[in-house]
Amino acid sequence: MIAVILAGGKGTRLSEETQFKPKPLVEAGGKPLLWHIMQNYSRHGVTDFLVLTGHRGIQIKEYFANYWMNSGKIQFDLERGTRNVIDERSQKWKVTVLDTGINTETGGRLFQAKDLLEEEFLLTYGDGVADVDITGLISHHRSSNKKATLTAVKPPARFGALNLVNDTVESFQEKPDGEGGWVNGGFFVLSKVIFDYFDNENQSFEFEILPKLAKAKQLQAYKHYSYWQPVDTVRDLHNLEEAIKAQKLPWKIS
Repeated sequence: MIAVILAGGKGTRLSEETQFKPKPLVEAGGKPLLWHIMQNYSRHGVTDFLVLTGHRGIQIKEYFANYWMNSGKIQFDLERGTRNVIDERSQKWKVTVLDTGINTETGGRLFQAKDLLEEEFLLTYGDGVADVDITGLISHHRSSNKKATLTAVKPPARFGALNLVNDTVESFQEKPDGEGGWVNGGFFVLSKVIFDYFDNENQSFEFEILPKLAKAKQLQAYKHYSYWQPVDTVRDLHNLEEAIKAQKLPWKIS
């Protein structure tokens, strides 16, 4: 199954990091967010990717074009004008990069990729890192007989919490488990028939397509209880860095 990654946004809320690079190439633990996302898919056997770019998309193409050079150890013989790969750290990935325009809506980017998709495909964003059980997500989608399945998560709390008993502060909890309600975690399994819900070729997937699927009772939720970190701000990036240091991610960073 192919995994589609939306990677065309400008990342304005992370402008400290995105001034000179696209948001999916912002690094955490020395690796781009895009790399972390693809690692989680590949550990579930998903190695075919379609990256939909826009803002600074050429840099994403260059990242994959030079992947072997940037990841491995290279010996350059300047006298002979040769180069030798000493330690090639390649991935068993097939990556298609499609430029979908600078200001295109998320649904519009997906619509442009329509002819490259099979009847069932995966979708996520290029700025959210999680250890979602992709195998379980796919299985849950297929058992539901719905046209779309999203991953539901409880977002990490941005503030510490007080543990109160009868208005008495018993203790402080620096990082509570969540803020209460379930939210869209950004990892989807979709049937190609979702394109029947498009009114035009450039719509918002989140605000126009998903509500239609929900109204038609064709949108299933798969609850994810483990690690999930969207990266919208510098603080979010710092939290991801801390999680990497604490080895909370199940893939090896080398």
